[in-house]
Amino acid sequence: MGASLARAVQWTSVAGSGSGKLELSPMNEKLLNDIIQFIESFGGKHPEESKYVFKEALSWNTTLTASAFGSGYDIGASQIKSQDKDPNGVPLLELDEGTLKVRTLDQAANVIKMSKEKCTNEVRLCLEANRDPLVKILGAAYATVDTEDSTLIRMVEKNKSESSEESSLLLRFLLIMQQFDMRLLNSCMQEISKQVRLSPSTVNADVALLQSFAGESPNTPLKNIKFTSPHVFSNECRALPWRQVHGDICYVIIDPHDGEKFCVTASTYGCFVNGGFNEDTLEVLDFEKRGEVYKDLVTLLRSKSNRFAENISKKVITLQFYVRIITCFIFQEFSSHHGTPRETDKDTIITSELSMENEKEDESATEKQLKNQKDKTLKPSLKWKSLEDSRKNEKEESKKKKKKSTTSPPAGRRASYYGRKTPQDEDDFSESSDDSEEEEEVQDRRQDAGSDLPSEYWQIQKLVKYLKGGNQTATIIALCSMRDFNLAQETCQLAIRDVGGLEVLINLLDTDENKCKIGSLKILKEISRNVQIRRAIADLGGLQTMVKILQSQNKDLKCLAAETIANVAKFRRARRTVRQHGGIKKLVALLECPANSCDAGKDVEVARSGALALWSCSKSTKNKHAIRRAGAIPMLAKLLKSQHEEMLIPVVGTLQECASEPSYRLAIRTEGMIEDLVTNLKSSNSELQMHCAAAIFKCAEDKATRDLVRQYGGLDPLVALLPQSDNKELLAAATGAIWKCAISPQNVERFQELKAIEQLVGLLNDQPEDVLVNVVGALGECAQEPANRLIIRKAGGIPSLVHLLTGTNQALLVNVTKAVGACATEPENMSIIDKLDGVRLLWSLLKNQNPEVQASAAWAVCPCIENARDAGEMVRSFVGGLELIVSLLKSTDLEVLASVCSAIANIAKDEENLAVITDHGVVPMLARLAATNNDKLRRHLAEAIARCCTWGNNRVSFGREGAVAPLVGYLRSEDKQVHRSTAQALYQLSRDPDNCITMHENGVVKMLLNMVGSSDNALQEAAAGCIGNIRRLALANEKAKYA
Repeated sequence: MGASLARAVQWTSVAGSGSGKLELSPMNEKLLNDIIQFIESFGGKHPEESKYVFKEALSWNTTLTASAFGSGYDIGASQIKSQDKDPNGVPLLELDEGTLKVRTLDQAANVIKMSKEKCTNEVRLCLEANRDPLVKILGAAYATVDTEDSTLIRMVEKNKSESSEESSLLLRFLLIMQQFDMRLLNSCMQEISKQVRLSPSTVNADVALLQSFAGESPNTPLKNIKFTSPHVFSNECRALPWRQVHGDICYVIIDPHDGEKFCVTASTYGCFVNGGFNEDTLEVLDFEKRGEVYKDLVTLLRSKSNRFAENISKKVITLQFYVRIITCFIFQEFSSHHGTPRETDKDTIITSELSMENEKEDESATEKQLKNQKDKTLKPSLKWKSLEDSRKNEKEESKKKKKKSTTSPPAGRRASYYGRKTPQDEDDFSESSDDSEEEEEVQDRRQDAGSDLPSEYWQIQKLVKYLKGGNQTATIIALCSMRDFNLAQETCQLAIRDVGGLEVLINLLDTDENKCKIGSLKILKEISRNVQIRRAIADLGGLQTMVKILQSQNKDLKCLAAETIANVAKFRRARRTVRQHGGIKKLVALLECPANSCDAGKDVEVARSGALALWSCSKSTKNKHAIRRAGAIPMLAKLLKSQHEEMLIPVVGTLQECASEPSYRLAIRTEGMIEDLVTNLKSSNSELQMHCAAAIFKCAEDKATRDLVRQYGGLDPLVALLPQSDNKELLAAATGAIWKCAISPQNVERFQELKAIEQLVGLLNDQPEDVLVNVVGALGECAQEPANRLIIRKAGGIPSLVHLLTGTNQALLVNVTKAVGACATEPENMSIIDKLDGVRLLWSLLKNQNPEVQASAAWAVCPCIENARDAGEMVRSFVGGLELIVSLLKSTDLEVLASVCSAIANIAKDEENLAVITDHGVVPMLARLAATNNDKLRRHLAEAIARCCTWGNNRVSFGREGAVAPLVGYLRSEDKQVHRSTAQALYQLSRDPDNCITMHENGVVKMLLNMVGSSDNALQEAAAGCIGNIRRLALANEKAKYA
């Protein structure tokens, strides 16, 4: 294991003192697992060698406790010794005050077996304490060296001369160790080969290119660049083999114009500046990193040398200029020899591929000439042919275009249809939905640039020509013919856009002929399902025209315009455009259904279309306010009573989207819509059920709404939706509604009657995270009742909840810690949690960066400590756990502080733990929090202070830190629980005379006298005890005065 540990293992510090720690890297994890597997199987494969007694014991600070040792060991009060001893009578294993000493591999295997799931950590601790274990196992003569190792040769010669049984055993042991060492090194090489990002050929090519640019001239990027070694191995690497294990490829010496020479290590995972080199021999002196790792040499040089960054950019610009000239020349050559549309298209594809390298620069005259020539023959846009080209053009044109004209361009003019977002645009709106920008990033799936275009493309091109140049009759015929194509197919959608059809269709909306408008809107409604088409319509001013059509007297036109707006307004800029041009008020007006209309069916269709458009627009927070101000809530409440499911879905969808705002939740409740939502929960339409459940999920944040859901019988249909585990969206909405409704204890009683808790436990496995967040949240609320905690345990829910503590979803962690904490209040549940290592997992979550997770984990730790069998020992077994909990008192989050104070109050019940946290400075940190005005923090802070006063001179220290006077002020709070915990803290503090004086000066006696008559016994006793201590001090002073 010598060479492996010295060369392959990754340490946080490589100082030879042995103070380094093993990095938490995949490479180290693999090495540790291999070592564990080797030691576990060593006794079976090599029984004699496993009994070999080390020259010096391997010693380290272990996490094992006396309870882990069984038969074969003598367990004393402070020491544990193995019954097996070496020939000198020394035990082969000793444990003394946390330090473990092992003298054979057989005993090492026993340690791994006793460590169980903590065996990896145990081996890690052993290796960190014994950087070269072979020295202790075999002796100092077998230390690992970087030069040629002749130890094995000396051993063979010694064995020949002595030929004793001991020397033979030692030789066999050494051979086994070296064989295992080589296996570890090979395993590391295989692991490294899987993680290669830079290759030797790539690095060599980069160096060669930079060498061609280098020179003494000030216009060159750098003076010189060269390798440290001319020797190249068979794998094209120049680094020594033992450094290749670390991923090193070669070492490059760089001489910049604006600095001193430095040496760079090129490795498989990037390039970085190393510790330096010898200028005479060009050998690297220090291989360690001296800064951050860069993806390649050029990136590193740009960061280290301003002159390099400036001059290399000039070289790139020069190259781009030549590429542009070549591009223009090739295009002119091909366009002069080829004339058919297909041939010219292929030629243009070649031109596009050559010119795409120059997208970051402004358009040159040659590119404009190229575009003009393409426009003349109305050839297909290459953006339709290439996904990457489309996305690059979109980004560049968004930078060039700062303001979009709202007038439609001429029909024959080719235009760019891509989004133009500016920073100013971003400030004009805010979003409530997490997926509001989802469509903005969806990739445009296109055909390969070299493939032939489908026949539909050319047919649509001809129809667009008729639309542009034909009369009214020809236009209508062309529109009807265009609708005969499969407009749901992306090929047809993008063909209409690329041949200039979108401009024509949008222009037709400005005509006075309703038939042309209807035909155009029908096509736009279908093709606007495509993300790119939506953005193109918004860019061409189509939304403004459609908003105007909403005031038309023709109901068909209003329906089609609203439905098209519903499709287009899926991204933020479109929703903002609708609002700014008065579209919200016009859409709300569509919701009005006249009572005695002669065309009720058409009115319902118009209202449904308006609701669809409002649903899309309501994803913006400003639009939500605009919808409410436009008077939509009473109209939506009226439509919610409709019998038409196709009407109900967009109405409920709009309400569900808007229910994130408190004003909407109040309006939904006061307008009587909760009853209608509950009624529609019983519908057979799963989509309608899903939206109703989602609306209840958001509205049930308010207690009054939760009560209404129960009164209208909404809990039963929610529970009835739980078996539909195939429909994840419906399940997420239903479990979310159950979670929020379970906040009310009366609702929990009904859920218990419906056996919902058992069903929720069954959903803890194999579900998406959004479902798990809601399921665990519901179980956490239900577990507040003792009977439900028993149900969760019997249903097998506790192991599943503990397993979820290992996740990374922050919302899920908040809920699962709350649920585990609630379950831990039962001793039987706590024993299961402890066996599953749940407390350690909760404690590890205190390191999470999210304050909500920290607070929830700290609250959950409190019942675990209260109900654990040996809570003090359990807490002490967490390495660094007490220091961690004390350090959280530096947090700025009030909930974190309150929860940590509560945890400290429980930890301090154990005298040893109280001594440890006192050493970690808990007293001054608690005292600094005493000035808070938050009653929740005051209560738990006072409890923590009361507990901490029982150790040593802590009560004196609290007085010195100025904690007494603020505590007296807590008695003026309206919270009775604050009074009780504060009185207990003051009682403990009053045992110090100086603290009594401070309390008396701050008027504590009068307030405590009022509390002596409280019905709370604990408050009574604490108040009386504090007054008694102050009175005894006063009497003592009186006696001293007259003595």
